[in-house]
Amino acid sequence: MSESAQNEVTQNEAAPGESDQAEVQAFIRDTVSAHAVVLFMKGTAQFPQCGFSARAIQVLKECGVGQLVTVNVLDDPEVRQGVKDYSNWPTIPQLYVKGEFVGGTDVMNEMHTKGELLELLKEAGAIG
Repeated sequence: MSESAQNEVTQNEAAPGESDQAEVQAFIRDTVSAHAVVLFMKGTAQFPQCGFSARAIQVLKECGVGQLVTVNVLDDPEVRQGVKDYSNWPTIPQLYVKGEFVGGTDVMNEMHTKGELLELLKEAGAIG
């Protein structure tokens, strides 16, 4: 995964100013719909702020993801809670592929070990 292939999206880019829950949900929906691979994480791909986020990035790199969009949930507490509500999943990081929630680091690790994550990412056109 090259430096130029990594993008970070913040809610302020999509919805400036004070946000309410509907705006947060719209930001999340729009972000996961507009990009093949999105990881909501603590920190950035270059500087993860927790071990689980670091491992998620490592797995995606091992799979050869060419285009990755990350959202640093530490930048906005509303997005941090909003993505948990959106997916009905209690933890961060959260991986979305082609707009669909895949899971957290534990699910990513299991799928990676079985070769399922690589296949999913290939089908999504995210490898290369």
